[in-house]
Amino acid sequence: MEHKMRLIPFQVLEETEEVTEIPQGVELIQAPKIWERSKGQGMTVAILDTGCDTTHPDLKERIAGGRNFTGDDGGNPDIYKDYNGHGTHVAGTIAAVENDTGVVGVAPEADLLIVKVLDKNGSGQYEWIIDGILYAVEQKADIISMSLGGPVDVPELHDAIKKAIANNILVVCAAGNEGDGQDSTDELGYPGCYNEVISVGAINLERRSSEFTNSNNEIDLVAPGEDILSTYINGKYATLRGTSMATPHVSGALALIKDISNKGFERSLTVPELYAQLIKRTVPLGNSPQLEGNGLLYLTVTDHLADLFTKEVSAKVLSL
Repeated sequence: MEHKMRLIPFQVLEETEEVTEIPQGVELIQAPKIWERSKGQGMTVAILDTGCDTTHPDLKERIAGGRNFTGDDGGNPDIYKDYNGHGTHVAGTIAAVENDTGVVGVAPEADLLIVKVLDKNGSGQYEWIIDGILYAVEQKADIISMSLGGPVDVPELHDAIKKAIANNILVVCAAGNEGDGQDSTDELGYPGCYNEVISVGAINLERRSSEFTNSNNEIDLVAPGEDILSTYINGKYATLRGTSMATPHVSGALALIKDISNKGFERSLTVPELYAQLIKRTVPLGNSPQLEGNGLLYLTVTDHLADLFTKEVSAKVLSL
């Protein structure tokens, strides 16, 4: 395969040495409000990206292992260090720990499997991506998170994703940043527009659709993708933008949803069942489905509906 896959373009807005806060994106999707029920413990999220700063104080406790499939560090499979920053940022949004400093991820007790499939330049051969997916399947990950993409539909890549789904692994992908702000035009990138994956578009912190987010019929939902603060290389923190930043919000949320749902149903839910549980936790923003899919990820929406139902029933009983 002569084609290469690259990081979906992203923009670094700011770097900083110290922060202490729950990022606004994590707050916006209501993650902290369900941490009493789950923080993702026992769930493993495989991050297929540029590697990770494995010594970062907000991440080192969460890393369960990993592998390098790129040519960095002489191709040593045991060194999955991040020289780019993108993978470390994604990792923090998913599972940065609660340690009274730095940032906190959506699922702060989930485990991270670091699968380095993009090199320090953010570029990767399709073989690396495919091998990375198969490695995540072999390691029995619960969720695969991919903030990467390319313009070419490669059947072998599609087959690898289908194998992950067949092994009951949720696959979450960034929709892409080639959007023109118009829902009437389709911008297609792979693997984001495969029907089997959960394709994530971006909004800003004011809940408006990001101008750069791709639009097409395969968008499943949107999450915060602008002004996203998270972990960065060399123990730092950075604010980035892109659908790459929206994707890990959904990946982390699925760790919470899977844990809560499996406990509630007292069995392991299938991928279609977990997808249904995810979509139940979205709210429409008034945009075209080509831009926002089912709407904004909002983890407490089912609680609000349950409260509303209880109040309505109580009112009816009192009126009898």
